[in-house]
Amino acid sequence: MDSTGQLRDKVALVTGAGSGIGAAAAALLAEDGARVVLVGRRREPLEEVAGAITTAGGEALVHVADVSVPEQAQAAVAAAREHFGPVDVLVNNAGSASSVPNVRWTPVEEWRTVVATNLDAVFHLTQAVLPDMFAAGGGSVITVSSLAADNPNLLGGAAYGAAKAGVANFMGYLHNTFRNDGIRATVVKPGEVATPIMDTRVRPPSAEERAGMAAPEDVARAIHLAASLPARAVIPEIVVAPTRQRDTSGDLEISRWRGAPADLPR
Repeated sequence: MDSTGQLRDKVALVTGAGSGIGAAAAALLAEDGARVVLVGRRREPLEEVAGAITTAGGEALVHVADVSVPEQAQAAVAAAREHFGPVDVLVNNAGSASSVPNVRWTPVEEWRTVVATNLDAVFHLTQAVLPDMFAAGGGSVITVSSLAADNPNLLGGAAYGAAKAGVANFMGYLHNTFRNDGIRATVVKPGEVATPIMDTRVRPPSAEERAGMAAPEDVARAIHLAASLPARAVIPEIVVAPTRQRDTSGDLEISRWRGAPADLPR
């Protein structure tokens, strides 16, 4: 690892760090000198990411938590502080999508779970890190939203789009309210990215289709850019989209009917 990197000795907490964008972002931040706290619900994939980081010469701490639960989010931040020090960079990446994307049939509990994971968790973690960031004179809060925030549809579902729009708005709130306190808030809006969340689609994209999507490493580079800029500069919003746009009309039509009553005319 580069001990002379822009993020040397900074503490970065990354949620959803066991795979996809979170794993790629954690590795890139560690490569630039950050001490990385890997947070997720499953220990095994987190340990694999941590092993790769430490093998490359970096520092990583694994912390298992469901950050949609306030107490667990606070405990993750406390663990980071105890092991490495106060969090300088918070990367809110944990997310989940609807299995029933049509709001006509989305179960109430599924709506609550998706909103809790994609929106509530961001609030809990941000609130937990802000006191230390204020004490330090600054910090970075980077949240992975989605282009579904701007173009909600049946691919991610109603709850997912609403939650991703919510976190984009929340990052705007942080930027407008605390920028003069040194708090940098960035929302990253990816288009389709070839991550495990694609497996939860009503029709999971084929390997060929995923090859045309953005890669987790592409979004990770955007996260790294936002985190590693000098404190005098901030990027409020970054959009990362596939260069080529694919035809999703078939996917949308299939998604429209997931969860519909069997006797409903189609």
